[in-house]
Amino acid sequence: MTGERFRVRAARGEDFDAIVELARVLDTVNLPHDPAALAELLERSEASFSGRLEPPTDRVYVFVLEAVDERRVVGASMIIGQLGTRTSPYVYFERAVDERYSKTLGLHFRHETLRIRHVYDGPTEIGGLVVLPELRAHPARLGRQVSYARFAWMAAHRADFRDEVLAELLPPRRRDGGNDFWDAVGHRFTRLDYLEADRLSRTSKDFIRELFPEAEIHLSLLPPEARALVGKVGPATEPARALLLSIGFEETPRVDPFDGGPHLIARTDAIVPIRGAIRTNLREMRELASDTSWFVAHFVDSAPWMCAVRIPAGPGARIDAAARDLQIDETIEVLAIPLGPRK
Repeated sequence: MTGERFRVRAARGEDFDAIVELARVLDTVNLPHDPAALAELLERSEASFSGRLEPPTDRVYVFVLEAVDERRVVGASMIIGQLGTRTSPYVYFERAVDERYSKTLGLHFRHETLRIRHVYDGPTEIGGLVVLPELRAHPARLGRQVSYARFAWMAAHRADFRDEVLAELLPPRRRDGGNDFWDAVGHRFTRLDYLEADRLSRTSKDFIRELFPEAEIHLSLLPPEARALVGKVGPATEPARALLLSIGFEETPRVDPFDGGPHLIARTDAIVPIRGAIRTNLREMRELASDTSWFVAHFVDSAPWMCAVRIPAGPGARIDAAARDLQIDETIEVLAIPLGPRK
């Protein structure tokens, strides 16, 4: 790809074909490679950005990363207003330790266990983060840009979101699309294979609550390949994990009941890009951007709702390029998030 200009904006219906291709790369519950589900997702996202969907906890926002010169969508991310409702609870496994000692045998064991949990008014969730594989090593750090769009929107509309934010991370994947953790646990209680359960969970997770045991499950009883997935992330997900940990997310004792992947959580107001966001304009950014790179977002009340760009540290000409890509003049208010010192 020859173009070096990128921006992040709210997804629109015209992005459908590009979103389908990105979902082919990711194919998760939040961004499934299912055209019908994606069409519904984009409709819901537009209703969310416009404020037509009430209450705010029911909203889902999809952001796309666009290569400006090619007019091509090359990445995506999303926000789910609230994970866990009366009709679709947030379901997870809580990890714990069952400690046992036998004086008779002189043996001491620490058994790691899992217990199913349900929450009906859970945190805001971030997910659906994907960048085309050929652009993941781009010097502009495109994954960070499309990820930060979510935090910029949350900072600008703080009252619409919960006081905690959760990220569910993907474990290593098998080539056939299956999952050893699900085969060892979920399949035994549902008789569904992983892909069947994944598809069903996109519309309802009731079968997990109804069929999984309330008792503890001892990991020592699972095959090694299943135990090895608990709380682990795959190589493609490790950069996202490192980014989240660097901006205020923390490890938790929670793992996904489908694939064993870890759940990270942060206090919303403690997330670095939300805490560090400032209201300013591009004229003032000329001085601010002399030594620091910034992620700058502009919001409006109607379509396209938002547009954001990265401003590398350096001369003021980069501000001119940002104004052109944001399609605003230098006096218009923007929300700016510092990315780090000039390198």
